[in-house]
Amino acid sequence: MKIQRCLFLFTVAASATLMAEPPVPTDRVAVLKALPIDAGKAVSIERITEGQMTAANGAAYKNLPSRTVVKLVLNPAKGSNIRVEAWLPDPEKWNGRFLGLGNGGAAGNINPGSFAGPITEGYAVATTDMGTAPNSDSGIGNKEVWKDFGFRATHLMTVTAKQLIKAYYGKAPEYSYFNGGSTGGQQALQEAQRYPEDYDGIVANVPAHCRTPLHAYFLWNDQILRQCPFTESQEANIIAAGNEYMASREIPQTAGKLVSDPRYNKADIEAVIVLARKKDSTLTERHAEAMRKLFDGPKHLVTGERIFCGIPFGSSFKAAHGHLYLFRWVFGPDKNLAELNFGADIDTYTAALAPYLNAENPDLSAFEKRGGKLLMISGTADSVVPFHASIDYYERAAEHFGSLDKVRSFLRLYLVPGMSHGPGPGINKLPSMLNMVINWREKNAVPDVIQGQRIINGKTEIDIPLYPYPGKTGWDEAGGFKKVDGPRVGVDRISARFIPPAAD
Repeated sequence: MKIQRCLFLFTVAASATLMAEPPVPTDRVAVLKALPIDAGKAVSIERITEGQMTAANGAAYKNLPSRTVVKLVLNPAKGSNIRVEAWLPDPEKWNGRFLGLGNGGAAGNINPGSFAGPITEGYAVATTDMGTAPNSDSGIGNKEVWKDFGFRATHLMTVTAKQLIKAYYGKAPEYSYFNGGSTGGQQALQEAQRYPEDYDGIVANVPAHCRTPLHAYFLWNDQILRQCPFTESQEANIIAAGNEYMASREIPQTAGKLVSDPRYNKADIEAVIVLARKKDSTLTERHAEAMRKLFDGPKHLVTGERIFCGIPFGSSFKAAHGHLYLFRWVFGPDKNLAELNFGADIDTYTAALAPYLNAENPDLSAFEKRGGKLLMISGTADSVVPFHASIDYYERAAEHFGSLDKVRSFLRLYLVPGMSHGPGPGINKLPSMLNMVINWREKNAVPDVIQGQRIINGKTEIDIPLYPYPGKTGWDEAGGFKKVDGPRVGVDRISARFIPPAAD
């Protein structure tokens, strides 16, 4: 009896021990504190058990797991000041993966809320302010900030985070992934092109990879809209005209509601202008000329070469301008940007920034050879980062590799109908692209059809399958949705002089 009682007590005690979450040994934190950081230092290393957090923007997060938070500053060159933050879940909660997160806009800050989802799912996760704190003016005349924002900060964040992970867990991550949108999409493609060994899988959502031409597009639109503004009502009628004109090319579920394939030509531009003016009698000849320029997009004043394409039909004019900080970086804070021309001034601007900021190298062979997988997503109604450059890049990659099939084996592009710069009026809900790229890389589950939804006021209005470019969603009454072969290219190629080779 005594033996049985002892065995019972031992079993209960062992079970309780297994059920309790073992604390992270203090020496793990000590190891991090002792870890030498190349060209940088740890500002704080803190073990946090509190499950609630309120971010600076007031957003509240609950049920966060215990984690160790490391904040660092890296100074790889004089004039460079890169902040990095990493969150490390407790060892028994770690899923064995590292996740790098992208930033947005001009960066300059780190949003702690971006860590909440990944840390809850077991990722060791890190991000960077890209070296542009305290604001975008940090890049005025500072080439080191240009390099940090363009590519260096993201790479050093990645290298440093992996050092922290190895020290903390005693081993390197099994797989490393990057997930970013907009500016984070620029970071994503820079990583694939410049540092193919950094990540096993990458998601580039609405990627601002064609950076300097994109901001030339912002300036082009800004100058036009300053001279000829549009009211909200006028803009709404122009958007409606674009959707209506393109309706004949749509399936029944989307006709007149959004534009699935916004590629157009000069004749289409003229037709949309005519239709918009029929809808809105306040649109004048001056407005018509402005629309003509906005839809066509910027070209070089002297040579006529394509710098970037125009605003997509069915998307916002208001969202398509501003973001002019890159021009202040080159021309200084006192330059009147309304006076910049699209000849010599654009040449000066391109020569200064393009080699650092643009992620346009189609040679992804090193990334492909190591088994890397890359997903790109672009919204057809996104006027902040229009779809044109992503199609252009994808087609140049296909040319480099010699076939579309070769590129599709490791890189896929999805054009999401009616999606703006993130969730918007079109298809605004997609499955997790991060999970898709993980399953592609680790299980060879090749992504093909994905389900997109348009949700309005909490109700699903459209539920539609989406196919990777150049596939499109078709429809017939007998069989319902089907995959059809969409057109290739269909956008003007950005001139090579505006996307010169990368420089370190």
